[in-house]
Amino acid sequence: MSRSPRIKICGLMDTRTIQAMDGLPIHEIGFVFAPSKRQVAGAEAALLVAEAKLLNGADGVRPLTVGVFVNEAFDSLRAILAETQLDVAQLHGSEPPEYCKAVRDKLNVQVWKVFSMKKEQEDNTPVAAIVRLSPYRADIDVVLIDAPGGGTGQTFDWDAINEYQQAAEELGIPLYVAGGLHEGNVQELLSSYAPTGIDVSSGVETDGRKDIEKIRLFVRRVREA
Repeated sequence: MSRSPRIKICGLMDTRTIQAMDGLPIHEIGFVFAPSKRQVAGAEAALLVAEAKLLNGADGVRPLTVGVFVNEAFDSLRAILAETQLDVAQLHGSEPPEYCKAVRDKLNVQVWKVFSMKKEQEDNTPVAAIVRLSPYRADIDVVLIDAPGGGTGQTFDWDAINEYQQAAEELGIPLYVAGGLHEGNVQELLSSYAPTGIDVSSGVETDGRKDIEKIRLFVRRVREA
């Protein structure tokens, strides 16, 4: 039996929900610093990250804390990381490999690069996947594929997962999948694909806020898959 994928819960905004996640087999907790209805900033963000670092996650290890950024200026990113002490910078914009390298080397965090899955079929071929990922191979720690826009609750054509998983494996980079996942479809995805990790945000919300019962159910569905 294959090992369950790593689980990342993204878009946390309140300490009560974070505290209620203690003991869940979660590997990463994400916080959105880019403009968004889930955006956090400043001292509040630092407090949330500190709370997440107190949790017992998968295998009794605290979850990694992940900051979501879109084309953040380097000096601004440096200041945010200094204030929050995040473990990972997840980059959703058009950041080039040189930027990723500078973040990882100079700011001492993991770098996850997000690639949006476009509808055009030519973008989702094996050749397209390796062409998109190859320039980043030495400068990132994780590839994450997501629906365009991110955090929209929309899925993408899952047929693309195989192509990007093959490309990521060839480059020696773990692959995470996001985009419209929730407790009702995550087992379907995991029955056909084997990503290193999965990332959920809107799929564990009620009325735009994280719902601890939905988080628990999502985690249970993943573990049962």
